[in-house]
Amino acid sequence: MFFGRVARPLLALPRVSKRVMAAALDGVLCALTVWVAYYLRLGYFVSLTGRPNLAVLLSVALALPAFYVVGLYRVAFRRAGADVMPMVALACSVYGLCYVTIISAYAISNIPRTVGFIQPILLFLAVSAVRIGVGRLLGRPMLEGSVLRRTHHEPRRLVVIYGAGSSGRQLATAIGGSRETRVVGFLDDDRSLHGTRVNGLPVFAPGDLGQLIERRDVTEVLLALPSAPRKRRNEIIHGLRGLPVEVRTLPGLMDLAHGRVEAGDLRELTIEDLLTRDPVEPETGAVRAKIEGRTVLVTGAGGSIGSELCRQVLAAKPKRILLLESSEFALYAIHRNLSEVSDVEVVPLLGSVTDAFRLAEVMRAWSPCMVFHAAAYKHVPLVEHNPLEGLRNNVIGTLRVAEAAAHAGVANFVLVSTDKAVRPTNIMGATKRLAELVLQGLAAEGTQTCFSMVRFGNVLGSSGSVVPLFREQIRQGGPITVTHRDITRYFMTISEAAQLVVQASAMASGGEVFVLDMGEPVRIWDLARNMIELSGLTLRSTDSPDGDVEIVTVGMRPGEKLYEELLIGNDPRPTAHPRIMMASEHHLPWAVLRPELDRLESLIGAGRVEEARDLLCELVAEFRPASGIVDWVRLREGASAIQPGSGAGMALASAATQPAASRAVPDRAGVLG
Repeated sequence: MFFGRVARPLLALPRVSKRVMAAALDGVLCALTVWVAYYLRLGYFVSLTGRPNLAVLLSVALALPAFYVVGLYRVAFRRAGADVMPMVALACSVYGLCYVTIISAYAISNIPRTVGFIQPILLFLAVSAVRIGVGRLLGRPMLEGSVLRRTHHEPRRLVVIYGAGSSGRQLATAIGGSRETRVVGFLDDDRSLHGTRVNGLPVFAPGDLGQLIERRDVTEVLLALPSAPRKRRNEIIHGLRGLPVEVRTLPGLMDLAHGRVEAGDLRELTIEDLLTRDPVEPETGAVRAKIEGRTVLVTGAGGSIGSELCRQVLAAKPKRILLLESSEFALYAIHRNLSEVSDVEVVPLLGSVTDAFRLAEVMRAWSPCMVFHAAAYKHVPLVEHNPLEGLRNNVIGTLRVAEAAAHAGVANFVLVSTDKAVRPTNIMGATKRLAELVLQGLAAEGTQTCFSMVRFGNVLGSSGSVVPLFREQIRQGGPITVTHRDITRYFMTISEAAQLVVQASAMASGGEVFVLDMGEPVRIWDLARNMIELSGLTLRSTDSPDGDVEIVTVGMRPGEKLYEELLIGNDPRPTAHPRIMMASEHHLPWAVLRPELDRLESLIGAGRVEEARDLLCELVAEFRPASGIVDWVRLREGASAIQPGSGAGMALASAATQPAASRAVPDRAGVLG
């Protein structure tokens, strides 16, 4: 009742009023500590109404400005904990140095020099004790209960923080004033901390978490380990699996470098937190040497990979960056984003990679010295249902950009490829492999342009990623849909993928296919189960019919593979980077390939799906359509065998219903990055 009448009005005061009150309180502490310092020096209490009053006035005049300059009045009392003591120590040190210097130098009558040494120490102890005490009083759970119990009855989440370091302590302080969440204590690997208290909260061993869940109804574990190695984080996350708690985490160390930890910094675990390998770091020196002060063109600049690629290029300080994109909104978004974060000239260019005239204009007007080609249709089912558009964009588009770059004398050209290009079983993968063959053929011709390719696995955070889909399905109560129980994929972060592309440009000499050492593949079923369990839920199965979320298999999609590969051959060569390999793969002579590409473009323009697909099979020798693409197999036997409504059937029907003139005009819409 007392806290409700006193604390609530104080907390409701304007910030300026609170700071004035804090300064007044510090002034009182200055007078009090001077009085105590006299007692410790003389052995008896003296009156402060006489000459010693100079010591008080001097203390107040020096302490309050010092505290203000150091920033002590910007720290809210109810947020103050043990972490405020270094700031208090700094403020009192600055003050004490001035105080003792003046008293010693001027030899003020009736003020012993010893007081100048004793009083700053006492002031440090008093200011620290008052701030920590008030912080504990206003932010403690007991106060929350007494003040707020009558205002609401919602149950509060009980959480433990894994990590009693500085980030964990700051997080506990940030949560201390929350009405919805209460921190039960810390978990920490340091045995010397077990059984002690940090910020007034007990520290437990990680093995005690099960008892905390059972006895204290803990529902969440907050990972405050921004600087922990990935291996250790994985071990901790693995140990939390199966427990009925939701796991959330703080961002990485660099994300927190410029500010205090806040409760809002917490985020759900993503697959980035579950990757079993450390991300590959680029060699920034070689990259900067290639890009700094030069003009760089990025095609598909508004897409998932393209936009991150632009950010990586900007970090290398180019003279200007050209953004080629066919989607107006995507181009607007990435142009605005880059212009806000960098002084580098950013040029937005609307256009399609299949438009040879537009590409020639761009090359002539801006003379880029480097091209990153990220424009492609990449969604396997969509390309499977629209094969001619996939061929037009992924193959003919690559041909147009590569030839324009070679004609303009561009120094370096890097193609963003995919692991689906290795022994492809779908149209998308086959088109990307044929795009690689285009660059390999041009490179073998000895052009001035250095052509190279970068091949990597699934990119987290890109459009169509399974992680956001699984998370949304978990929120809806399931089920999580997986195409096959044994399907596996390699994963990498979108930032890592973009860095690899930029890195390849610095290592290429012409015609190479670069691949990343991706570690072990991730089983999608295991990924789904981990996401369920780390959300504090349980898997529903025949063995656990009362579980929360079920995983169901819905069957393989057309052209989908169980296992992805990164190499066609078995003899990768090392590069200057220990985690990046260079594939040695066959290619077609340019004299043979170029006429076939003209024939392919003619078939695309005429809407002849069956013949275009047959030519794709001839040019990409390792293309083996999966059994799921039964329509393509039937195409060999004649279009009459295609069932209405099937993927190829819809493609043929679409082509058949188009006017001949419109089919002959290249489609310039929708280049996806």
